[in-house]
Amino acid sequence: MKNKRDTVVPNSKGELREFTPLAIILGILLSILFGAANAYLGLRVGLTISASIPAAVISMGIVRIILKRDSILENNIVQTIGSAGESLAAGAIFTLPAAFLWESEWGEPGHMSFMNIFLLALIGGILGVVFMIPLRRALIVKEDGTLPYPEGKACAEVLISGEEGGAKASTVFKALGLSALYKFFSNGLKVFPEGINFDINTKVFGGTAFGMDALPALMGVGYIVGPKISAFMLSGGILAWFVLMPLLNMIGGSEIASMAPSDVWGSYIRYIGAGAVAAGGIMSLIKSLPMIISSFKESMISLKNKDKKAVTDRLDTDMSSKLSIILIVISVILIFLLPSVPVGIVGAILIVVFGFFFATVSSRMVGIIGSSNNPVSGMSIATLLISTLILRATGNVGHSGMLAAISIGTIICIIAAIAGDASQDLKTGYIVGATPKYQQIGELIGAIAAALAIGGVLWLLNTTWGFGGAELPAPQATLMKLIVEGVMDGNLPWNLVIIGVFIAIMAELVGISVLPFAIGLYLPLSTSTGIMVGGIVRLIIDKVKSKSSEEKEAAITSGTLYSAGLIAGEGLMGIILAVFALIPIGASTLADKIDLSGSTPLTQSVTIIVYFLLALNLLRVVFKNFKNKKEK
Repeated sequence: MKNKRDTVVPNSKGELREFTPLAIILGILLSILFGAANAYLGLRVGLTISASIPAAVISMGIVRIILKRDSILENNIVQTIGSAGESLAAGAIFTLPAAFLWESEWGEPGHMSFMNIFLLALIGGILGVVFMIPLRRALIVKEDGTLPYPEGKACAEVLISGEEGGAKASTVFKALGLSALYKFFSNGLKVFPEGINFDINTKVFGGTAFGMDALPALMGVGYIVGPKISAFMLSGGILAWFVLMPLLNMIGGSEIASMAPSDVWGSYIRYIGAGAVAAGGIMSLIKSLPMIISSFKESMISLKNKDKKAVTDRLDTDMSSKLSIILIVISVILIFLLPSVPVGIVGAILIVVFGFFFATVSSRMVGIIGSSNNPVSGMSIATLLISTLILRATGNVGHSGMLAAISIGTIICIIAAIAGDASQDLKTGYIVGATPKYQQIGELIGAIAAALAIGGVLWLLNTTWGFGGAELPAPQATLMKLIVEGVMDGNLPWNLVIIGVFIAIMAELVGISVLPFAIGLYLPLSTSTGIMVGGIVRLIIDKVKSKSSEEKEAAITSGTLYSAGLIAGEGLMGIILAVFALIPIGASTLADKIDLSGSTPLTQSVTIIVYFLLALNLLRVVFKNFKNKKEK
C-alpha cells in the first residue's frame, strides 16, 4: 500500500487543511446519521456496519467533488468524527434495551431517561478515546505491518484513490456501486436472501446447520485479512457447529434434540464462545503488556519533559496527557456521584479496570478482523458476568443491582466499541499522514454528538415498536438481560463459560491465533463462511506467480481497493435501507412496501450464484491488473 505519511504537503494556497470547521460540522452530521441508522439496524438484525469507509466516501463526494477542496486530511477528519457515531450506537444498543425491558416488566419507568442514557454514553465515549491514546504508538506505529487493520487500510485506500482519481478511484466506486446494488436487491427488494441456511438432522449426524451470509462486506473483509485469519475464524465456527452442537444433540436428551440449531447456539454455544473470547482477550493483554508498559512510559516521559523538549513532529503528536487525565478523573467522579449512573464506588472501579482492559483487547482485535466483526457484545458478556458477581457479593442485588450491572456493561461496551473505532481511524490517519491529536479530538467530538442523539433514538424506537418484539428483537440486549438475571438468581451455566476458557487455552497451546479462533467460535458459522469466501479469493491471488514483488503488490492492492468498495457500498446502502424502514406508509413502512419475496430454495440458489459471480469479479479485477502490468 502506498503510504502518504511523508508526502502530504500544503495545497496550492499554502494551506494544510485538516481540522477545519467544515470537517467538524460535516463529521458531526454523519456521526448522528450513522449512529441513528445503525442503532435501528443493530436492534433489528443484531449487527452494525462500520461507518469509516461510508463516511470517507460521502466526505469525498461533498468536500472534493462538490466543494472542489483538495485535502485528504480534511476528508480523514470527517470520517473519523462520523464513524464514532456508529461505534457508540453499537455499544449502546447491545446493552441499554435490557433496562427498557426491565422497566416494562417491573412497571418502574424513568430509569432510562434521556439524561441517564446521555451520561452513560458520554462516559463510555470519553474513556474509549482516552484509553486508546497511550496505546497508539504500541499498536499503530510499532506493530505496523503486523496488525493488518483491514478496514483502516481499506479506508486509507479509499481516501488515497479519491485524491489521486484515475483508475484507482474507478475501481473503488465500481465496486461500491455493484455492492450497493447487490444490497438493494437482496435486503431492500428481497429478490434473493442475503444468505443461505439449512438444518442438518440425519440418523448419522444431526442437531446442527450450515449457512453462509452472502454479504459483499464479508467478502471484502475476508480478502483484506487474508486466508490465514479467515481460516482461523472458520475453524472456530466448525468446532462450534459441527463438533459441539452435534455432541450436545447426541447426549443432551430429548429437550436439546427437539431444539432448532439456532436455539442451541443461542442457549449454549454463545456462552462457550463468550468464555473463549474473554480468555483470548486476557491472553492477548498478557502478550501485549511489554508494549503497553513501554507506551505508557513514553507517554509519561513526554509529559514530564514537555517543557524541556517540545514535540515538533505533528505526525507523532497525541492529545495532551494532562487533558486525558482530567477527562478520566471527571468520568470517574460522574460515575461515582451522579444518581443517574447507579453503580457506586465498586462500579466506578470496575469500569476503569475493565474499560482499559477491553479498550486494549478491542483495539487489537480490530487490528486483526476489522470493526464490523469486532465482537463487542462478547466483551460485554464477560464484563457482565464478572461485574454482576461482584455486585451480588457486595450485596447490591435486586432491581438496583441489575440496573447497576447493565450500566457498567453499557459503559464498557461503548468503551470497547469506541476504542476499536479510534484505533482503526488512527491506522487510516497513520497511512495518509494525519495528525493523531486532531483525530483523537475528532473522536471525542463524534462521541459527544452521538451520545446526545442516542437517547432520543432509543426512546423513539422503544415508543414506536418496543424492544424485544418482532420489529426490534434486540438480540444482544436480550442475552445481556438473561445473563444478569441468571447471575443474580444463581442459575448461570458457568460450566459452559469455563469450557470456552479452556478451549481458548488449548488453541493458544497448539499455536492457533486464539482471538480470531475464539471470535469464530462466538459468531454464527454463517458469518465465518462468508468471510472465508473472500479469504479463498485472496489465497488464489497469493499463489499466482509474478515477475516482481511490485507487480504482485499492485495486483493485491487492486483487490484491496475493490474490497474497500464492497464494504463501502454495503454500508451506504444498509444505512439508506435503515432509513427507508423508518418511513411510515400507512400501517407499514416503505421497506415493507417494496418486499418482493421471501427466502425459498430457489432464491437461495440465486444467492449462491450471485455471490459466486461477485467473487469471480473480484478475481477478474485482480487478474486484469496482472495483465496490464505485463503489457507495460
